[in-house]
This record gives sequence, structure tokens and C-alpha cells, in this order.
Amino acid sequence: MSKTTFFTSESVCSGHPDKIADGISDLLLDELLKQDLNSRAGIETVVGGNQICLFGEIKSQAKIDFEGLTRGYINQLGYVDQSWGFSDKANFSNFIHQQSPEISIGVDKDGAGDQGMMFGYACRETSNLMPLPISLAHQLTYQIDTTRSNQILDWLRPDGKTQVTVKYINGQPSSIEKIVIAVAHNEKVTLKEIRLGVIKEIIMPVLDKIKFALPPDENIIINGTGKWFIPGPESDAGLTGRKIVVDTYGGYARVGGGAFSGKDASKVDRSGAYAARYIAKNIVAKGFALKCEVGLAYVIGHAKPLMKTIETFQTATVNTKEIDEFVDNLIDTSVNGIIKTLDLKKPIFSKTTNYGHFGKEDLPWEKII
Repeated sequence: MSKTTFFTSESVCSGHPDKIADGISDLLLDELLKQDLNSRAGIETVVGGNQICLFGEIKSQAKIDFEGLTRGYINQLGYVDQSWGFSDKANFSNFIHQQSPEISIGVDKDGAGDQGMMFGYACRETSNLMPLPISLAHQLTYQIDTTRSNQILDWLRPDGKTQVTVKYINGQPSSIEKIVIAVAHNEKVTLKEIRLGVIKEIIMPVLDKIKFALPPDENIIINGTGKWFIPGPESDAGLTGRKIVVDTYGGYARVGGGAFSGKDASKVDRSGAYAARYIAKNIVAKGFALKCEVGLAYVIGHAKPLMKTIETFQTATVNTKEIDEFVDNLIDTSVNGIIKTLDLKKPIFSKTTNYGHFGKEDLPWEKII
């Protein structure tokens, strides 16, 4: 007897308040690394009604223009209209301080910059070995952003969210069951025009690429509450790291205890999660399993993980010993081993901010050996 299940994942656009915060934190981290590749950072950004606030700690020889970079990024996102209650002219405060010596001493000895557990996942549902629901949700938010920036739908404003429900039969994707999209827009466009435009320019191009049919009309929800004129932090404050499920696997796999953006690679919240994905993806790509979840755990000041687990959900095609030997040869999971193998002192982190940290082929933890 066949078994039918459903799974839903969501994504958010680059102009969503939480992603504005993530983007600023990652941008500032990259600028520090451009000047000093040994920079350490844990940068937290808060954006709210007409306010931008930076918090956190750094250890770096770099000298950067925190305010100028931040305002430039907000301008780039399209927040230039002060009537929205938040723009590149918003009030700015910087409370970033030097890294605590109690943290620094452990990192100086090549240890982890924090404790925590991290998970990585891969499966054969998509070409980039990501779960289909989160992959589609990200593709839709990317399509919203590019449609807006290219002025294909000139009434779009810089904020939006997507949600996709996939129907599975016996664990395999069968159809796209529901699509939910919310987009901010100007006051002149009608709800009918919004619906038609979103389906034609955003949903259809994404589904055509993966050769899935459009859900029934009643299963496509566009702007569930109707109008949405005011985008961004005036309506809902944003905070770095609040979209950790969006950043990972859309709830399809377990999530570790720490977020990513604004943190350099000594923070294993980030580097450990990247290493776990690298291991899981290569196991699946090698054909050793149809799906795989890797777990790592670290303690502050210690170089090597306290835990390393590999779960293949009874889909392994080889024995455990062969998988373990493959992983041992693939990557040294000490903090420095991860940084060296994945080249994590480069300023590449702004590439991760939007549309997920996993599944982008140009990132080092996505490489297949």
C-alpha cells in the first residue's frame, strides 16, 4: 500500500527584515576579512522602525566604515523611500566591541569559538541534493527579487515570503500541492494584477524549469490578507540569525543550536554546519546512501568535535566502515581542518545570506570530490 505525506518549507526575500539584518552582518564580516583574513567576528544587527543597530564583538586589524557600508547595503536593497518608515537614512547606532579575551584565548589555541551541535543533510530529491520543498521556496524568493530588481513587475517593493507544500508518495516527491506567496507592492496595482503577475513571472518560470505542474488555482495563495504597502522593518523588526530554518533545510532535517550570519569560521555554529553538509553531500553524491544526515558537536576552546554521527536512514549501499573511512579521508573535522579544507578565511559569506546557505554550487562546502 502506498503512503502519502506532505511537507512544507518557507523562504524569505533579501528585503525581509531578518534578511536585511543577516545581509548587513555578513557584509561587514566580508569587509573585515578582505583587509585581515584572520579577523574574528560575531556581528549582530537589529533593524526596526527607522533604526539600525549593530552589536557583537570583533578581533581584527581591519578598519572599515560600518555606517557607510550598512547604509549602502540598505540602499542597494531598494529601501530608499523614507515614507516606508525605514530606509538608508534611518538612525544608525554601533555598539560593536572587541572580542572577549575569555573567548579569544580558546580560539588562539585553534579551538572552537563556542560550544554547540551542528547538522548537515543531503538527499536525492534535487540536482543539488537538497530537499525539494526548501529548494523551491528559495527559487521563488530569488525569482521575486530578480523580477523586482529587473523591473519586470515594477509595482513590487523590497520584501516578500514564499511557502511550498510538496506531496510525497512512498517518500518520493509527487507533485507541488500548494504555493503561498506574499509580496509588498505599491498602492496603484490591483489584487487581480498582483495575482496574475506573480503566477506568470514568478511561479511559472520556476515550475517550468523543474517540470512540475502548477497546483490548482485554489491552492495558490497570493497575499493572503490582501494589500501590503509597507515593506520591511517598519512593519516587523529584523534580527540576525532569526531565519535559521530558512537558512538550512526548511525543517526537513535537524537544525543545530546556533545561527550563521555575521560569524567568522572560528565560530563552529557556522563552519561546523558547513562541514556537516559537505560530508553528507559527498556521501550521497558518491552513491553510498540515498539520504544522509551528519551531526557534529564541539566545546569552546577544543579543536576536535566531541561527537560525529552519520545517519543514512537505512538507505546505505555500503557498510559503515567504508563510509567512515571515506569521511576520514574527506575532511579533518577539527576547527582548523574545516577552515583549511573549505578555505573559510576568504570573504565569501555575503553569498550565503539569501536563498539558503546550502545548495549553491559555487560555495566550497557544496563541492563534490
